[in-house]
Amino acid sequence: MDKSKCFLKKSPFISITPASCIHQPRNLIMSTCASFYGITLSSSSSTFKNLLSSHYPNKIQVNSSPFSFLPSRLSKTSVFNTKRHIVATASTPTALESPPKSSFRDKPPKDINVLVVGSTGYIGNFVVKELVNRGFNVIAVCREKSGIKGKNSKEETLNKLNGANVCFSDVTQLDSLQQSLQNLGVSIDVVVSCLASRSGGVKDSWKIDYEATKNSLLAGRTFGAKHFVLLSAICVQKPLLEFQRAKLKFESELIKEAENDDDFSYSIVRPTAFFKSLGGQVELVKDGKPYVMFGDGKLCACKPISEPDLASFIADCVLSTDKTNQILPIGGPGKALTPLEQGEMLFKLAGKKPNFIKVPIEIMDFAIGVLDFLVKIFPSMEDVAEFGKIGRYYAAESMLVYDPETKEYKAEETPSYGEDTLEDFFKKVLEEGMAGQELGEQIIF
Repeated sequence: MDKSKCFLKKSPFISITPASCIHQPRNLIMSTCASFYGITLSSSSSTFKNLLSSHYPNKIQVNSSPFSFLPSRLSKTSVFNTKRHIVATASTPTALESPPKSSFRDKPPKDINVLVVGSTGYIGNFVVKELVNRGFNVIAVCREKSGIKGKNSKEETLNKLNGANVCFSDVTQLDSLQQSLQNLGVSIDVVVSCLASRSGGVKDSWKIDYEATKNSLLAGRTFGAKHFVLLSAICVQKPLLEFQRAKLKFESELIKEAENDDDFSYSIVRPTAFFKSLGGQVELVKDGKPYVMFGDGKLCACKPISEPDLASFIADCVLSTDKTNQILPIGGPGKALTPLEQGEMLFKLAGKKPNFIKVPIEIMDFAIGVLDFLVKIFPSMEDVAEFGKIGRYYAAESMLVYDPETKEYKAEETPSYGEDTLEDFFKKVLEEGMAGQELGEQIIF
């Protein structure tokens, strides 16, 4: 029998009613490359069986008959080829079709069950908090040892996901995930996926960004899900990396599922850079060290968005019909900023004289060429070569809406959302440091 466990938040009621791109930290790539110059940069309603009374919620008992609460006919999930789809912008929101008639949208949040996968990830944790604050019944799926390199215990995870119904399971194993949800004895209304490969390695990308994400769709559909919110990445517009291809493959299958079932819908969220990915050099500048950038500092621009603002946008997608069946690129408030402009802002806030080091992008091109050659001899170096390509991508490509016809990035067509600004983030980090903004395994980039 599957040993996965699900825990429910304290409640005076016995029943419950149904409910990343990785943006790689560019500044840390620069810190690594600076070593070439000898510079050191450091510094439907179902009833639960038990009334919950303990400090941590009790385990739900497994039904004697598997899936006994489910309707006799279940929707089938399908896998199809990619079709051309509409990319929505802030000024001209366009849907593929009229929003499907889904009964869950007529219910109050407290009666809507939202399944969140990737709930202990950097963005996923913010999404869980936002959904809980909005009153949804949140079922947060996570590993028994969560966090960076599995450092968090069950108790720490339960505390971190306070207010949600925590379900310990394995999203990379469909049978395990389905059994865990069956143990809950409730249906699912909406699935929100915040899954993302931690490393960006070839196998890991396909295992998480495609296979595990697909498992969450299949499991959600089995238990009645009518809507799927996907946290993707704006960089998939120009796919040169494995994790981008994996994300696009799942996106195409998600879109096809909605085309084949009028009662099912999706929202694909493609955010630009996260604040933390741009904060790698704040403390270095504060300590009087130079700001490192590639080329002239204008190669890559973005409209960074804060984690709480992104979580709020994702939560909007659960019920907002104007975000239904759309691909939604999203950035933060204000103009697009290049690395040069980010550095100038940082020096001004730190009260330091601007001091830039410009690293030729050709250095990375040379390194990638060497790694590609070595992979032919040593296949085990495949991920190392991929990491180099990821670094090169984020050193040169903008995180903005991309026009494939003109091959240009369009800052003016990249929608803005929220109130948090990069300037305010820099001010906070200058005062408090980067505590809580750890990059974990992504630091290799």
